[in-house]
Amino acid sequence: MSYQKYYVPEESKFPIYIATALFLLVMGAAGTINDLGKPDSNSVYILYSGFAVFAVTLYFWFRAVIREHIAGLDSAQLQKSFVFGMGWFIFSEVMFFAAFFGALFYVRNFSVPWLGGDGEKGLANMLWEGFEASWPVMSTPDAGSAFVLADKSMSWPGWGDALKWLPMWNTIVLLSSSVTVHFAHLALKNDNKKSFNTWLGITVTLALIFVGLQAAEYYEAYAHYGLTLNSGIYGSTFFMLTGFHGFHVMMGGFMLAVMLSRSVFYNHFDPHNHFGFEAASWYWHFVDVVWVMLFLFVYIL
Repeated sequence: MSYQKYYVPEESKFPIYIATALFLLVMGAAGTINDLGKPDSNSVYILYSGFAVFAVTLYFWFRAVIREHIAGLDSAQLQKSFVFGMGWFIFSEVMFFAAFFGALFYVRNFSVPWLGGDGEKGLANMLWEGFEASWPVMSTPDAGSAFVLADKSMSWPGWGDALKWLPMWNTIVLLSSSVTVHFAHLALKNDNKKSFNTWLGITVTLALIFVGLQAAEYYEAYAHYGLTLNSGIYGSTFFMLTGFHGFHVMMGGFMLAVMLSRSVFYNHFDPHNHFGFEAASWYWHFVDVVWVMLFLFVYIL
C-alpha cells in the first residue's frame, strides 16, 4: 500500500513575528484605552507598531505560501490540512466573539437587573442610590467625575428615522457584500474570470464603505451623542463589540483585496484550484454573520 508524500514546509519565523505583533497590538490597544485623555501617553505608538509588524508579516507570509503553491509543493493531503486549519481558525474567532456576547448577556440580564433590585441577588439602592434598571444604562454613579455620560444611545430609532440611522446602512452594505462575494465564487467556478474580478472588486469596495460608515458612526457617537468608551458599561460593551468587529472587517477586506490582486495582476485561480479565495470568502461570511448578531443584540433588542 502506497502513501502520498506530505509536504513539510521549511522552518519559519513568521509565527513568532505574528505573536510579537499581536502582543504589541493588545498591549498598545489596552494602554491607549486606559490612557485616553492623557496627552503624554506613548501607548498609541505601541499600537501603531503592532499594526505595522502585523501587516508586514502577513505580506511576507502570504507571499511564501503562494510561491509554495505555485511551485506545486502542496499535495492533496496538505490542501485538506489547509481546509481544517481555516475551519479551526474561524472556530477560534467564534469563541472570541462568544466571550464578548456572553459578557453583554450577563450584564443586561443579570448585573443590571440585580442592581435594580430584581431577584434574590437584588441590591436596589444599596450600591447605587436611586438606580432603576434599564438598558442602555444612561447614567452612572460617577456622574460629574471622570465619566462622560451618553445623551442618546445607538439603539433602533423607529421606522420613521430608519434611513437616517447609520447601523441600518452598515447592515445593508455588509449583507450586500456577502451576496457579491458569493457571486464572485460562482463566477470563478464557471471559469468566468472577468465576472469574478468584477464581483470581487465590488466586495472589496463595499468593505471599504462599511469601514468608512463605521468611522462616521463613531464620530457621531463621540461628537453628538456623548457616547464614549467612558460612558459606563453601555459605552464599554458597545465599542468593544463593534470595534473588534470592525477590525475583523478590515482583516477580511485585506484578505479579499489580496485575492483580487492575485487574480487581476497574476491570473491566479481556476475553477478547480482556488482555496485561497475560498478561505477568504468563508471568513467574510463569518464576519457578516457576526454583524447580524451585533445588529440584533447591540442595536435592536
